[in-house]
Amino acid sequence: MDKRPKAKLTVSMGGYSTAGNREVNQDAFALKDPYSDSEKRIKGIVACVADGVSCSDNGQQASHTSVTQFIADYYSTNNSWDVKQSASKVLNSLNTWLYQHNQNDLRHNGLITTFSSIIFKSTTAHLIHIGDSRIYRYREQALTQLSNDHSRTTHTKNSVLTRALGMDCHLDIDYQAVSLQIDDLFMLTSDGVHDYLDKTEITNHLKSLTEKATTQQYEQVAKDICDQALAQGSSDNISCLIVKINTLPKADLSELFSHLSTLVIPPALQVGNEIDCFTIEKVLHEGARSHVYLAIDKSNQNKVVLKMPSLNFEEDLNYLLGFYKEQWVGQSINNPSIMSIASNIKNSVFLYHICEYVEGISLRQWMLDNPHPELQQVNDIINKVVNAVRVLQRAGMVHRDLKPENIMLTPDGNIKILDFGTVRVNGFEEIVKEQQEEPLGAVDYIAPEYLNDGESSALSDLFSIAVIAYEMLAGQLPYPDNQAQSLDRARQYTWEYAPILPLRPDLSSRLDKVLQKALNAKPSQRYSSMSEFIGDLTKVQQRQIAKAPKKSLLERDPVKFWQWLAFIFMGISATQLFIMLRDSF
Repeated sequence: MDKRPKAKLTVSMGGYSTAGNREVNQDAFALKDPYSDSEKRIKGIVACVADGVSCSDNGQQASHTSVTQFIADYYSTNNSWDVKQSASKVLNSLNTWLYQHNQNDLRHNGLITTFSSIIFKSTTAHLIHIGDSRIYRYREQALTQLSNDHSRTTHTKNSVLTRALGMDCHLDIDYQAVSLQIDDLFMLTSDGVHDYLDKTEITNHLKSLTEKATTQQYEQVAKDICDQALAQGSSDNISCLIVKINTLPKADLSELFSHLSTLVIPPALQVGNEIDCFTIEKVLHEGARSHVYLAIDKSNQNKVVLKMPSLNFEEDLNYLLGFYKEQWVGQSINNPSIMSIASNIKNSVFLYHICEYVEGISLRQWMLDNPHPELQQVNDIINKVVNAVRVLQRAGMVHRDLKPENIMLTPDGNIKILDFGTVRVNGFEEIVKEQQEEPLGAVDYIAPEYLNDGESSALSDLFSIAVIAYEMLAGQLPYPDNQAQSLDRARQYTWEYAPILPLRPDLSSRLDKVLQKALNAKPSQRYSSMSEFIGDLTKVQQRQIAKAPKKSLLERDPVKFWQWLAFIFMGISATQLFIMLRDSF
């Protein structure tokens, strides 16, 4: 085994900020380099600068609150979110708080500030920017401005902000991702620096930083830049933060998931075999990729499902990545519609999942038992599936293998999503790009963009859900000519939608329009959200109910019909008896 130390993301940094010729320093900067390797790998290193507007007495509060709260809240966001989603959530929340406090005196004492941040994660720098503070990169003796100023010059030649935190209820954030190289220098400045120094002057300072420069030397260079800006007439607060990339991680699977190699993949098991504290009761599935067993936990007699990777993939790091992500998803999401996966048995040497035992039947079995369902039944199930998938979506995940076999219908009328081996987790994507050569999942259900280009999004899951809805109603797939036998053939699909009305003449023609839009081969021409799809599907159902002829009581409730009929006959018999008794007297 390779004993060499693993490459990590490491940086050097230093900063300086001064009030300059003003009484109060309304600038602020902050940087967090996490001590924890896992936190650094999942969330990265954050550097940010903020410049409170000088016309407000509350500029200092706005800038200081923004940098400190942004860092604190960013590291508290969901680990499965990517940088853009995490930063946007935090900044929008910050902006709302600042804006609400500005309503009484927005013009003169508003909590308004610029904000520029770099989040270094794996081998990428994520740039977040609002206002006229700036982000520069110094690479190979060339200084490049990476951010754009959100300001305009008035007729008096004064600069006026057009975008800033707290300025408006709607926040428009600039975001870009740039690849990192070792020895890259990044500099964040307030306008008190870059309005008074040109690129040549800044470059002369940055190139003085040697390979072995200490933190104190970075701080001194930042101070020298600020001092020169002040000497050249800067009348504003002055701030400069410098970050240098020293080392970068290798974005490969063996680097990130090396701990998996310490666990042993169990051999195929049989009924009665034991592993750790579990006894195998039933073999549920034996396939080329995995083995699945129903087992009993001997410690509490509870039923669990054990999923074990196939020995065929013990050297396949891409497969192990999917297996690792499946466990992570099952442990990180707590929702009754998402199958849970328990933590590994302490000190176990084996690699497997301990999955929640789900009672009920698969959606595939339900479809076999209900070959001609009502639209209302289908709509009810699809609504529940969409709600479950939106839980994944909010966590920054795309399932990518939604099919009837991976959806369970429970006895209480709910559904549960299974199998997370193909799930795309945005937060992991920024650490390591998937290297699989072929898309995973059932080709009859996965979206064209994932099938052909490996691209996936929430709209890809929408496509899969629409395929399932169509099949539930029609008993066949919406593209019957495709019927893939292999990926190569699947990639030659014509994607010619087969109207559902010839198969289900009892349904509305509006339904075809809804399904065809959700099943469009081009994501841009599908519904823009799952809620929009569900809304139109529900409208079709409601119109169909309104237009349907009212059923007789016998059709709607045969038991009640015969109860009423018996009651009527009893009434008639009682009346006849009363008449006969009256006549006899």
